[in-house]
Amino acid sequence: MRRERVIAEGRESVGEIRRKIESEPLPASIGALLDATCAQAPNSTAWHFFESGERATYAEVRAMVNRLANGLHARGVRKGTKVAVMLPNVAAMPTTWLALARLGAVMVPVNIAYTPRELEYVIDDSDASYLVIHAQCLPALDGLERLPAAIERERIFVVGEANQRYGQWSDLSEAQSPELQCAVAIDRDDLMNIQYTSGTTGFPKGCLLSHRYWLLLAKVQGEHDGRTYTRVMAANPFFYMTPQWLLLLVFYTRGTLFVARRLSGSRYIDWIREHRIQFCLFPEAAYKQPPQAGDADNEIVRVSTYGFPRNEQRRLEERYDFVAREAFGMTEIGTALYVPIDAPEMVGSGSCGLPEPYRECRIADEQGGTLPVGAVGELVIRGPGMLQGYYKKPEATAAAFHGEWFRTGDLFRQDERGYFYIVGRVKDMIRRSGENIAAREVEEVILGLPAVAEVGCVPVPDDRRGEEVKALIVLQPELSQEDLPPAAVLAHCRAGLAPFKVPRYIAYVPALPKTGSNKIAKAELRARPNPTSGCYDALEQRWLP
Repeated sequence: MRRERVIAEGRESVGEIRRKIESEPLPASIGALLDATCAQAPNSTAWHFFESGERATYAEVRAMVNRLANGLHARGVRKGTKVAVMLPNVAAMPTTWLALARLGAVMVPVNIAYTPRELEYVIDDSDASYLVIHAQCLPALDGLERLPAAIERERIFVVGEANQRYGQWSDLSEAQSPELQCAVAIDRDDLMNIQYTSGTTGFPKGCLLSHRYWLLLAKVQGEHDGRTYTRVMAANPFFYMTPQWLLLLVFYTRGTLFVARRLSGSRYIDWIREHRIQFCLFPEAAYKQPPQAGDADNEIVRVSTYGFPRNEQRRLEERYDFVAREAFGMTEIGTALYVPIDAPEMVGSGSCGLPEPYRECRIADEQGGTLPVGAVGELVIRGPGMLQGYYKKPEATAAAFHGEWFRTGDLFRQDERGYFYIVGRVKDMIRRSGENIAAREVEEVILGLPAVAEVGCVPVPDDRRGEEVKALIVLQPELSQEDLPPAAVLAHCRAGLAPFKVPRYIAYVPALPKTGSNKIAKAELRARPNPTSGCYDALEQRWLP
């Protein structure tokens, strides 16, 4: 089996790889990495947007980026200028990002699904003074009562079909030199992105991310296995962080990034086969598709998963015959934890792995003190290339750190071998009769039922016990609660959870609200009025009105 061969290949130890990665110098900037890659592999394909047919070699990418950087500079973009970019997965998106990197300017990625209210917030909060926007997103811009104060109409450039109101992005590169005419000194710690987190309460916060952040993240992800990946796929939107570091990953390996227009669970494995992908992030939506005879017919060496159900991890590997390993990261810290390829015994263990190169991790109490092995506390992380803070939010920045240690807000424990295990969110705890219950733990048990597609657990106020556990369950398509009645859910929970963790209330819902990054919006679930209405009450053994 291919999976067994990959594990048996034997590379350097985790410690040796870590020392090697940390001893090698990083490129001086993102632009310097592009120059080095182009010098060594000018005719290799850098990216292939395979649904639209847009593809370019490294030499072509470098020329496009330089022309655009020259054009933006001619329009007034300088080092430190903040440019909001609202583009789908088209080649103009990474071209714009790399051009801004050339200038030392700052990209503010904007979710293409944002409403006028959300677009206005991000532009105003980030102090963006320019906007690059796709024609399909113009309704959000036109829905504003006024243009944000810092943006003038002549500083708006549209990608796509021509319009009469704003400038054309394509015109910026017209008659410009393929060599950079406006070079400036750029340091690795210069700001590159104001990357907005999805946020589960209120508006998102802008993470200040430097060139070092992206260079380090891409290098570590591409090299921590001691292997080289040259055919990599990105299916998530470029306005999220993942495709950005995947692009730089292939810059390091002189490889190709294959980019989908949008994620499709039903077509994902076909894309992997067609483009002979070696590495990608594997979405749960693809795994949930009906098994096919040719699922194992692929060239994947490794996939990374984030929060994949632990009880399904071995079946995932067996079905596709590839190595799948859990990892943990955040917008604020980039890389954090990973399970090495040569640790197959950790598959299905629930562990997120060991610290990545450049990262130190520990378990802390509320005051930031280190807790002993096996104790549950907050995961805190330090190392170079993490966020420089939250833009214009000094209180939030201060609250996010214990000294130089970033507070993840996630509850973890560590075992004797050094492996870390996520338990839940610090703010996603349910306190019942003095006992702390991690919502994630209850959710993972319920997800072990094949009939369950999704589940979210939240607290319900209770006069006697403080809080009770409520489970909101989304069933698989075409199933009803008759197929999985509350009694079956409760019996399954009682077999895998201590009595105080078993939900009292069960509700069946058609869907769960999500944040911009597709996480369950727990704040919205907790804020619902009459939280027990329509629920099955396990204590009273009846449906509540």
